[in-house]
Amino acid sequence: MIRKTILSIFIFMLAALFTGCGRENSDQSSAAQNYESGYGSAKMEDDTGSVMEQEIMDGTDTETIVLSSEVMQLENGLSAVEYRGDDGFDEFISQGGASSDEEVVAFLAGKLFSGEKEISFGGMPFGCSTLSVKDGQGNWLFGRNFDWDSCNGMIVSSLPENGYASISTVNTDFIRMSGLKLSDLPDAVQAMICLYASLDGMNEKGLAVSVNMIQDTATISQNTDKPDITTTTAIRLLLNQAADVGEAMELLKQYDMHASMGYMMHLALADRSGRSVAVEYIDNEMVVIDTPVVTNFYLAEGEKNGIGTSQSHERYDILMQALADGNAMSMEDVGKALDSVSKDNFGEFESTEWSIVFNQGTGEVHYYHRENYGKKYIFRIG
Repeated sequence: MIRKTILSIFIFMLAALFTGCGRENSDQSSAAQNYESGYGSAKMEDDTGSVMEQEIMDGTDTETIVLSSEVMQLENGLSAVEYRGDDGFDEFISQGGASSDEEVVAFLAGKLFSGEKEISFGGMPFGCSTLSVKDGQGNWLFGRNFDWDSCNGMIVSSLPENGYASISTVNTDFIRMSGLKLSDLPDAVQAMICLYASLDGMNEKGLAVSVNMIQDTATISQNTDKPDITTTTAIRLLLNQAADVGEAMELLKQYDMHASMGYMMHLALADRSGRSVAVEYIDNEMVVIDTPVVTNFYLAEGEKNGIGTSQSHERYDILMQALADGNAMSMEDVGKALDSVSKDNFGEFESTEWSIVFNQGTGEVHYYHRENYGKKYIFRIG
């Protein structure tokens, strides 16, 4: 039961000013310590009803996760939850969407909370890398790094009443509340808020999407008679409604895009047919570029081409080189490619908070946390 008090909800869709730390599940930590290098497996069910099956093969620590509606703490700074039912997104779209993050939060506050609300935003941009490649079985894979300060990540499995099942990731430090932690709210409320703040994900049809920042003074603020949508609600729109890149582009054309916090971004999209594109907005016009790799600079031809951080060019070149021989890559190979462009290679204060490998053919998803590529969490969509 949510108290009828005045809540200040701060959703930082692009980056928070403060870092955070989560709680470590002592049961899971002690279980992991019971393994020695070699082979082994164990199955654990926590008090939330979620199931974690742990296996070690050739020294690789693998945990297969089956989620429930209660938040499951995987390790310090990483948790996961399942949301089933009406996610409110059809209502959000039918009332015109939102032209700003403030309007997104106002919609959520009105739907989830009672009483007066104050809403405020602030933050800084983040870095990311994505790549698309085929495996040896004919499935396409999509890899993604999220680079930022140390933060709390939430993996959300969504099974909406009207839309495709999906899995997505949120930096919950982007969701701040005055006098109350997000984790103090009921788990279902936490999950629903996170659905509107997704930064990447894949749905049951194999469409994968990521939002990647571009360091530029320009922004995106389309202004026609179309319904409005923001950066992160665009992610939810595509995961819920688009089966492939073609459908995703047609959906985006139906809305006026608005960059959250005014920061420039582009979207990396890929589907199970192997089509992989970047969607950019230049002078408020949507431009689509076919590319297997996206980092944090403009890819479209013209005066904007190449604008972005120098390091994002370096990461792009490394990933393109990894794809240059045209060989198939396994999910583990993609994980290694993501490791090669993770932040510990560049000596910066940021870290790669999570790396994801999506198998767009099978629906299997591998998560690596804080550049620990010796340990992965496995999820399956649906």
